[in-house]
Amino acid sequence: MSLKKGYIHVYAGSGKGKTTSALGLGLRATGAGFKVYMIQFMKGRRYSELDSVEHLPNFTIVQYGRDEFVSKENPEQIDIDLAREGFAHAQEIVKNGKYDMVILDEINVAIDYSLISIEDVLKLIEEKPEKVELVLTGRYAHPELSKIADLVTEMLEIKHPYQKGVLARKGVDY
Repeated sequence: MSLKKGYIHVYAGSGKGKTTSALGLGLRATGAGFKVYMIQFMKGRRYSELDSVEHLPNFTIVQYGRDEFVSKENPEQIDIDLAREGFAHAQEIVKNGKYDMVILDEINVAIDYSLISIEDVLKLIEEKPEKVELVLTGRYAHPELSKIADLVTEMLEIKHPYQKGVLARKGVDY
């Protein structure tokens, strides 16, 4: 089973739920018999979704990042190298057409931090096989991505428990 036409999704904004929405979409897709591949940029922590997906056939997640804060003004070379390695892998995964849905998690941030160029991402979108659904997540979506995407959702933070000093909770926030 495959899609007749794959669309471009952008999940952006300051609110919680961008990665979670992409994971939900991937879960739905695997339930329909599709193969899903998620590449997480700038993430190296063992998030709970990794444990869940290990039990799902046809849903793969790989990470290209460290469990460290990346400085926007002065990123370390290892962060630049990991992002570019992840993007090279993304190009291979998208173009080979073996996956029905490819999720590039936090790629918007990687672009905003100049770890990956917007031109390279736009070229990847242009060269993507017709049947591949492509999902781009992360704050700071580049205006060009929002312009060419078929679906754009902005998560807006209104209120969050961390504003009251609640730390991230396993199983809810990571």
